[in-house]
Amino acid sequence: MRLARVGSGSELAAAFLVALGFPCIMLAAIIPNLWFFAVAAAATYLADRYLHHCGSYLINRLAAVRAGLSIRFLVRQLLLVLLLSRLGYGEETLFYVTVACLLAFYGLQAPQSAIVTLIRLRRKLPVITRNIDLERVRIPDAPSLLLMNRPAEKMLHLDVFAMAGVLIAAETRVYGIAYVGLGLTLVLALGYLLLLLPYIRPKRLVAPADKVLGAVSTWLREYKPDVVLYFSGSKESAYQANMWLETMAQLGGRPMILLRERNILPQLATTSVPVLCVPGGVHLMNLDLSSVRVALYAANVGKNIHMLRVPTMKHVFIGHGDSDKIASVNPYSKVYDEVWTAGRAGRDRYALADVGVRDEDIVEVGRPQLATIQPWSGVQKNPIPTVLYAPTWEGWDDNPGNTSLLLAGENIVRRLLKAQQPVRLLYKPHPFTGTRSAKAKAVHLRITEMIEQAAAERATDPRWAEQAAALRGEQAEARAELVRIEARLAELADGGGIARDEAEQSRDSLADPAREAETARLKDEWNAASWRAQGWWEHRVITGAEMRLYDCFNESDAMVSDISSVVSDFIASGKPYAVTDSAELGEDEFRRQNTAVRAAVILSNSAAELDELLAAVTAPATDARADARRELKQYLLGPDEPTSIVQFDTAVKALAAKSDARNTGVAKSLGEPVGG
Repeated sequence: MRLARVGSGSELAAAFLVALGFPCIMLAAIIPNLWFFAVAAAATYLADRYLHHCGSYLINRLAAVRAGLSIRFLVRQLLLVLLLSRLGYGEETLFYVTVACLLAFYGLQAPQSAIVTLIRLRRKLPVITRNIDLERVRIPDAPSLLLMNRPAEKMLHLDVFAMAGVLIAAETRVYGIAYVGLGLTLVLALGYLLLLLPYIRPKRLVAPADKVLGAVSTWLREYKPDVVLYFSGSKESAYQANMWLETMAQLGGRPMILLRERNILPQLATTSVPVLCVPGGVHLMNLDLSSVRVALYAANVGKNIHMLRVPTMKHVFIGHGDSDKIASVNPYSKVYDEVWTAGRAGRDRYALADVGVRDEDIVEVGRPQLATIQPWSGVQKNPIPTVLYAPTWEGWDDNPGNTSLLLAGENIVRRLLKAQQPVRLLYKPHPFTGTRSAKAKAVHLRITEMIEQAAAERATDPRWAEQAAALRGEQAEARAELVRIEARLAELADGGGIARDEAEQSRDSLADPAREAETARLKDEWNAASWRAQGWWEHRVITGAEMRLYDCFNESDAMVSDISSVVSDFIASGKPYAVTDSAELGEDEFRRQNTAVRAAVILSNSAAELDELLAAVTAPATDARADARRELKQYLLGPDEPTSIVQFDTAVKALAAKSDARNTGVAKSLGEPVGG
C-alpha cells in the first residue's frame, strides 16, 4: 500500500479491479463470452468511479503511463465492438449502428472538453479576493457545479447506457434495446454540450484581466491600506497566516492580508480584514500599494522578494512562533527593516546567533495570539490529570533533535498510557508530520493506533462505567449540539451559499462583521461541546484545524513537546511541561542551548522522567519549577502589561511613522511634492 501510495485497503482493491478488469474484458471479447464481458466491464466502471471519488493517487499515475480516463473508456468501447464481431454480429445493422454511435459520442467529447476549458480559463481571475468590493468588474454567475465538477468523468460515463443496451441486445437479439441505449447516450451527451454553450457567450464571461487589475487598483487607492500581512507558502502552511488574522483585525488603521498562492485562500480562516491573493509576481509589482507603510511577514520564503523590493514601506519579520529552533534566527532576517520578537529571549537569541540582525532593529511586541490561553489555577481540571503530547514535525533534515516522534514518541505515549495512576492523553501532532519522512509518518500512525486501542480498552473498563453512565445524557446532548453548530458553520462559510468558483467567491465574499462574530462564537461553542461529547477520562487523537492548539492547552494540565514555538506558547499558561532531549545532548547542555526548557522537565528518549511531570500536576506542593516558569514566561513572552495587542499596535504605528518620514525625506530630496 505504501508503494502504491493508496490510502486504504478498499482503494487498493479498486485499483486491483481496474488493473485486472481490462485484461478480463479483452479476454471475454476474444473468447467470446458475453456474461464474462458484462461482469468485468461493470467491475471496471465501479472501481474507476470509486478511485475518482476518493481522489486516488493511482488515477494520476495511470494517466502518466498513457492509460488515462478517456483512454480507458475508449478501450472498453473498442472491446465492445470486438465482442459484437466475435459473437457474429459483424455484418448486421446492430454492429454498424453501434460503431457509428460510439464514434459520434467520441466526437462530442472534444467540443465538451474545449468548452469546459474555455469557461475555466475565462473565469480565472488574475487575483482572488475576500472582503473587497469588485462591483466595477463584470462577474456573472458561474455554471452549476453539476456541469463543471469532474466534467470529463461525467461525460465519459454517459456511455454506460450504450454499453448496457448493446450487451442486452446481443443477448436477447432485441435490437431496439441497443438503439435506445445508444440514443440515450448521444442525447445526454448533446444535452450536456448545449447546457454549457450559453456560458461561453461574452456577457457570461468575466471581464478581461486588465480590467480586473484596474478595479483592484482603484479599490486600493480608495481603501488606502497602511499595514499588510504578506504570506506565501503551501496550503499546509496556511496556519502560519491564520494565527495572525485576529491580530490584524484588532489593529488600528486599514489592514489587509496579501497572499501569493491560490490554494491558501480556501484554508484561510474567517476574517473581516480585506484579503487579496495575487499569484503573479508581475501583477503584484503593478498594483498600487503606495499607501502601505508597514509590511508584516510570517515566513521566510523566496516570494517575499516581490514585496521587499518596494522602498516606500517598512518590512518586518513577525514569524509564526517564537522558539529556540534554528529557523528563529534565520540569516534571511537581515533583509527586513525590523524583526519583532515576543520578549527579551528573542533579542538575546539573535545576539548569540550573530547572523547580522542588529539589536536596534529588534522590537519586543509580545504574542497577541496568547490572550485566549487560560492561566493555571494550580489544581488539575478533572479527577485525573490530562497530559497533552504535541510533538513538532521532522523538519527538513534528519537531525534527531528536530522531533521526539522518531526516537521517543512511542515511549512517551506508552508510559503515559500505562502510568500507575490513570492519565488522560491528548495527542496533537504538528500539521506537517510525515510530509517529508516516511519514518515519522509510520511512527505517527503507530502512536495513533496505540492511543485508539487504549481508548477502546478504557471504554470497556469497569472503573469508568459509572462515570460513563452518569454523563451519557450530557454527551448525547453535546453531540447533537455539534451537529447543529457544524450545520450552521457550513451555512456561514460562504455567506449562506456555496461559491461555484474563485470568481464567484471574489464577487460574493464581502465583509460581514455580524457573520464573522457569529462564526467566532459558534467555533467557541463547538470547542466546548466537543470536549463535553467525550469523557474527561477518554484518550484522544486530535488532528485538523477544528480543535485549536490553544484549546488543547486550556483542556490539559501538563504538556510534553519538543523545541518549537508550542513550548514558548504553552509557558503562557504557567502549567508544568516537559521537553524531550531527542538528540541526547545531556540535560545541562540541552538547557544551555534552549532557553524555553529552563523551567521544563527534561525527558530522555526513554521518557523515564515523566513521573516528575505527573507529580507536579497531582501534587502541586512538590512542583519545584513553578517560580522558574513564571520568570521564564516574562523573559520569553514579555510583560503582561501593556497587553500584547497594545504593544503590537504601538510598534506598527511607530514603524509607519518612520516610513512616512523616510518617504517625505526622499520626496524633498528629489524636489517632488509631499503627499499623504
